[in-house]
Amino acid sequence: MNKKIVLRFAALSLLGLVTAFAMVRTQAGSQNNPIHARVADTVVAPDNIAGVVTSSAGPEAGVWVVAETTELPTKFRKIVVTDDRGRYLLPELPKVNYKVWVRGYGLVDSRPVDAKPGQSLALNAVIAPNARAAAQYYPPNFWYSMIQVPAKSEFPGTGPQGNGIAPTMTSQAQWLQQMKTGCEVCHQLGDKSTRELSPSLGTFKSPAEAWDYRVQVGQDGMSMNSAFNNFGRQRAIAMYADWTSRIAAGEVPPAPPRPQGVERNLVLSSWEWGDAVSFVHDEVSTDWRNGTSNPNGHIYGVDWANDKFLILDPLENSVEEKHIPVRDQGIESNKPRSMPKPSPYWGDELYWNDPADPAAMAMDRKGRVWMSSRIRQDDNVPAFCKEGSDNPYAKLFPIQHSVRQLAVFDPKTKKFNLVDTCAEAHHVVFADDKDETIYMDGIRSETIGWVKTRVLDETGNLSASQGWCGAYFDINGNGKFDEGVDKRIPMRGVYSVAPSVVDSSVWGAIPGVPGRLVRIDPKTCAAEVYEPPYNNPKEPDVLAFSPRGIDTDSNGVIWSALGSGHMASFDRRKCAPATGEAITNAQRCPEGWTLYPSPGPRFKGVTDNIAVDHHYFNWVDRFDTLGLGKNVPIADGTGSDSLLALMPGTGQWVVLRVPYPMGFFQRGMDGRIDDAKAGWKGRAVYADYGENAVWHMEGGRGARGGLVKFQMRPDPLAK
Repeated sequence: MNKKIVLRFAALSLLGLVTAFAMVRTQAGSQNNPIHARVADTVVAPDNIAGVVTSSAGPEAGVWVVAETTELPTKFRKIVVTDDRGRYLLPELPKVNYKVWVRGYGLVDSRPVDAKPGQSLALNAVIAPNARAAAQYYPPNFWYSMIQVPAKSEFPGTGPQGNGIAPTMTSQAQWLQQMKTGCEVCHQLGDKSTRELSPSLGTFKSPAEAWDYRVQVGQDGMSMNSAFNNFGRQRAIAMYADWTSRIAAGEVPPAPPRPQGVERNLVLSSWEWGDAVSFVHDEVSTDWRNGTSNPNGHIYGVDWANDKFLILDPLENSVEEKHIPVRDQGIESNKPRSMPKPSPYWGDELYWNDPADPAAMAMDRKGRVWMSSRIRQDDNVPAFCKEGSDNPYAKLFPIQHSVRQLAVFDPKTKKFNLVDTCAEAHHVVFADDKDETIYMDGIRSETIGWVKTRVLDETGNLSASQGWCGAYFDINGNGKFDEGVDKRIPMRGVYSVAPSVVDSSVWGAIPGVPGRLVRIDPKTCAAEVYEPPYNNPKEPDVLAFSPRGIDTDSNGVIWSALGSGHMASFDRRKCAPATGEAITNAQRCPEGWTLYPSPGPRFKGVTDNIAVDHHYFNWVDRFDTLGLGKNVPIADGTGSDSLLALMPGTGQWVVLRVPYPMGFFQRGMDGRIDDAKAGWKGRAVYADYGENAVWHMEGGRGARGGLVKFQMRPDPLAK
């Protein structure tokens, strides 16, 4: 295989697996370190707070200093990391009062101290009294790594009368896929809310009985219950019950590493938005094709749970909310209107109601925000979409039913325009073409669709401005579908979409084991399929599966964060041409793939190189908005409270941890350059807290998600 499989983990991750609790605490200095003499003499700018963090062991390197205020229109936080001598500098603080404290691995939180910008402030860190106290601050994936996964030899499952594993579970990889995508697609596993059996659940005879009840609670109860049935219910309950029982008995995970190297240059700013039941699925700050559009402008979010459109002003530190409208009357909420068991947080209260069901967003060159949103009854499809229409796309793939369409918010008028589409809209991405084409994947359909927004703006013609494809293998190579010769490609579940930047094709990712990438020619709907290496005879030792997010770099290389715990690139240029029946072989190009194992721990009982961390999605920073370079792929570390930036030239990972509040679960992200001449201060990447159950976050019921701004300064003390 003409690819580099980076089997060496980033040094950061290995350190986290082998470092004992006592080694987490830094020994970077002593109480007599000369830095202490300089704290009072530090020149602190009017918008800075700076100083040094020390504990009884001396200066504490690689720990976080958190400043939080409630004196702005929305709660605001700034978080930085100490350097190798325990020094810190909180930059660009709005001039209000703050509570400031220290959090770090090997510590427990220090007592918050009142502070103001312009102040030098020495902080006292508190060493954790024992390993269990220290572990309360570890990311969820470290706790989740303690779970005992069934051995490979137990697959395929033999059902309730055998080993309890469902016969449909044919491999350990499928079981792991269910543990990650099947469960963590909605919320973290390993956080305090899931690794402990709270008394608020009720009283039960055993942990197994408690788990059987737990997965039926709330408006997500039917979905969680179904996920456990897919495992083989009793075997899954036994696995999770054993996990929480060992934790209750005092078992703790290995210690994660503290931030190292450039990770200590990270500056986090965050604003709360939404309310106590919001599920903010996505954010957008700019036109992704540019990176410099909408400078210093508003940042937008969609609350999937309650049809809210959120507007953050990062200069005024304020948030505005609008309700996303629908066109048709009588549209029911997409969320269940009943629950199998009451929520331990909300009782019988139905906390979600989302007829519009908004999900993902993209910004066009005019600054308008396009979002996937339900505007009509699912069966009320325009006539030109259906069988019998003379629309060329309807002739190839007629559509009778679609779940989401498009809503467009215009920041100039502050109003929504609703756009009916034949194809379902889920993730939405603009191509860099003259027609301003927005592409849409259909997770509950078998299509990739699009709207030529320039044509729609100029003509208002819905039929002429849109198209869609159900894919097929063009066996005879004539550029059209021939019944009985060519073969349809199953596309149900296509999860993400990425227009190519080097040609007119569009790519989609379909999760699964092994899952697949699909490349479609929108002119003909002819397609190619490429699976990640999985039981491939050319590479028998490689096990990669389940692409989910998808994006492209400036060279047209496709990047996808895999459910197997890899960042993967796929370069079609490395594949030998194929014709005829050969094009149906989805494993024909292992040489096109390069695999980078994700950082962090591995599961008990798993011998393959599969990370615990779950990657909900990924994005490529083509324009160096973060400051690590151009074309840096970034994966969601939705199980590790982090964004994970891969340096593709070295295979090294940069872990961008969000330590407070614990529960940082991201879905979408993007980056923006506000001022290219302002250095690090003019660049940032944005991501939001996108967990379904925001009450699982640190703070419990009443906690709110937020938008996080990531910046990389040249050193940990840069102002």
